[in-house]
Amino acid sequence: MSRRRVSLRQELPLLIWLLFVWDALWQDFSPGNLLFGALIAVVVARLFYLPPVELGGRFNVLRAIPFAATFLAKVVAASFQILYLAVAKGPRVISAVVAVPLRSHSDLLVTATGHVISLIPGSLVVEVDRSTSTLYIHGINVRNPEDAARLRKDVRDTEARLIRIMGTRDELSALNQEAAA
Repeated sequence: MSRRRVSLRQELPLLIWLLFVWDALWQDFSPGNLLFGALIAVVVARLFYLPPVELGGRFNVLRAIPFAATFLAKVVAASFQILYLAVAKGPRVISAVVAVPLRSHSDLLVTATGHVISLIPGSLVVEVDRSTSTLYIHGINVRNPEDAARLRKDVRDTEARLIRIMGTRDELSALNQEAAA
């Protein structure tokens, strides 16, 4: 099976990441190791097919900084909530798996949204339906449809913030139209 040729511009983020991982694993950022790591990265990228990561071509630092602060606050708050649930309710805590359809079909944004949600204690992505961009989230303390709706809203709000940070112009435009409606 023949595969589509990927441009260096599309492949560059992968090559840089592979080079960084190689040098970090060896804990050696010397010129020789950088050169050999670059060679290994190119060989890996050419021999083992990985779909290219389509970047939106934009990154908004002014939105990324408050996002990071909000994320850290959510991690701390959720940690205390999980502590309370573990101590107060123990094994009687009710949880559920909730399907959350996302707006974006970008692998990067679906993955980023899933990782951000999974890093917050009390929620975990258990399945991703790539064809429909749906995340299936296991949420702790989801007792009723209102709690499920709240979890869905939190996930979609996280996705919206990520779109504002690094989504394509089309995704940002669609998000702005959705907010205006």
